[in-house]
Amino acid sequence: MPHLGMPQAETDRPSYGAEHVTNMSVAAAKRPRARDIRPLQRLLPYLGRHRLDLIGAGIFLLLASAASLAVPLAFRGVIDHGFVVGDPAAVDRAFLGLGVVALLMALFSAGRFYFVSKIGERIVANLRADVYDHLLSLSPGYFTRVSTGEVLSRLTVDAAMVENLVGSTASIAARSIITLFGASVLLAITNAQLAGLLLLIIPAMLGPILLFGRRVRKLATAAQDRIADASSSASESIDAIDTVQAFGREDDMRARFRTAVEKAFEAARKRIHARAQLTAGAISVMFLGVALVLWLGARSVLAGDMTPGALAQFVLFAILAASNGAMLSEVWGDVLKASGATARLTQILSETPDIAAPASPVALPEPGRGFVQFDSVSFAYPDAGERSALREFSFTVKPGETVALVGPSGAGKSTVFRLLLRFYDPQAGRLLLDGVEARDADPRAWRTRFSYVSQDAHLFSGTAGENIALGRPEASAAALEDAARRAEAWPFLEPRGGLGALVGDRGKALSGESANALPWRGRWRAMLQCCCSTRPRVRLMRRTNAMSKQPSPRRARGAQRS
Repeated sequence: MPHLGMPQAETDRPSYGAEHVTNMSVAAAKRPRARDIRPLQRLLPYLGRHRLDLIGAGIFLLLASAASLAVPLAFRGVIDHGFVVGDPAAVDRAFLGLGVVALLMALFSAGRFYFVSKIGERIVANLRADVYDHLLSLSPGYFTRVSTGEVLSRLTVDAAMVENLVGSTASIAARSIITLFGASVLLAITNAQLAGLLLLIIPAMLGPILLFGRRVRKLATAAQDRIADASSSASESIDAIDTVQAFGREDDMRARFRTAVEKAFEAARKRIHARAQLTAGAISVMFLGVALVLWLGARSVLAGDMTPGALAQFVLFAILAASNGAMLSEVWGDVLKASGATARLTQILSETPDIAAPASPVALPEPGRGFVQFDSVSFAYPDAGERSALREFSFTVKPGETVALVGPSGAGKSTVFRLLLRFYDPQAGRLLLDGVEARDADPRAWRTRFSYVSQDAHLFSGTAGENIALGRPEASAAALEDAARRAEAWPFLEPRGGLGALVGDRGKALSGESANALPWRGRWRAMLQCCCSTRPRVRLMRRTNAMSKQPSPRRARGAQRS
């Protein structure tokens, strides 16, 4: 007598609104930074696919940096050869040169932006697609270890961080390094004495600004968290609006949301106050530093050690060096964040499916017969300890037979289905289909022999036709309509647009009356899928007590016979 143990507890899948709350909470949390940038090496294969774009981005980056360094030189010519000499023609030529430099800088910056942004978008699109492709190949056991919200957060939040790195931060960092190096060299050439003094002044000016800026960033993160809490509260209540109104809890939900909004405002007020202090301090320190350099430079001009144009050139180079140095320190945090995001994304790619095709899979016989055999199968869910869902379980289903597994909730009926669909493999014993052992076959080829009507059928947002066609994507409109008629779903689909009827979020576009036109609400799509599948050899249907108590079982039997 086979023993059916207790499977894992099964719960209804949350609604999209509840999943959105989870995703928002995860996304709002501060994503951890990596300790180094070594994970970014995993992006090199993606960068290597776009060598021409990389070359174009590099060329325009160098040209844009060179043009920005040429602006102070052109400005010096305006002063020394125009204003000081007093020659109108020289002024015209100097300003013409300055205008040409400005136009070139704009052109080169636009080219740099185009290529870098294109690379960022292309890489993150490829990375997202690769991660999603790999996710679909992972076994259900992986999703018991990693929450859906975390997976979606990696596809959205982490992918956005990588996109920001490749499409913006990396370009800014490279431009800042080139400009900082070039400005430092030209500062020393212009006036070595003032350049040495400036090296001592810049850290003193930037230190307090950077330290205070960290506090502003922390407050900004806290403000974003409070905004996310408010959004989550609104999403949760709106998703369950019928429940809220049915129990008359509108006032409670209003008070809850207003409390979340007030907390968000208070966090934003603290951030604004800190940002105002930072702005006042930054302007004061920067202008005092510039005033000091100008004062020393003016004395050098009066002493005849440098020209007025050289002084203006020196100030502009100093501003370039200071601003690009500050920018480097700012983007370094983004680089580390993107490094951590890359590590989390590529961690998914490094996961191996628990259920995978063997090196040399055994082909299932053609045509298939649908002979199923459990031979002393024992199975326990991951992390279930010593508790077995199935123990020494054996039974056989011959072609053409109809077998019902009857038992209380938790007896193991769903576990049998999961093993048949190869969501898991047994720890002991053998599972065979038409004489082929499950572990020796390709899981995808194995699953094509089954048509599955789940206990809680998932309705995809879209049209009724798109949901029905999930079982056979190549089916014609006539075949889809025929499947709907055989499942007796056409009477309520036709007035709503037939195959073009919108299903909505988890089928919520179906009114209660329409949804109850079938014996069980929410399972009609799975039944239609079963009707439209490509000649399955084994049909699996999970019925519940609620389904068997429906007043019109004839329609269910008719759909099954089809």
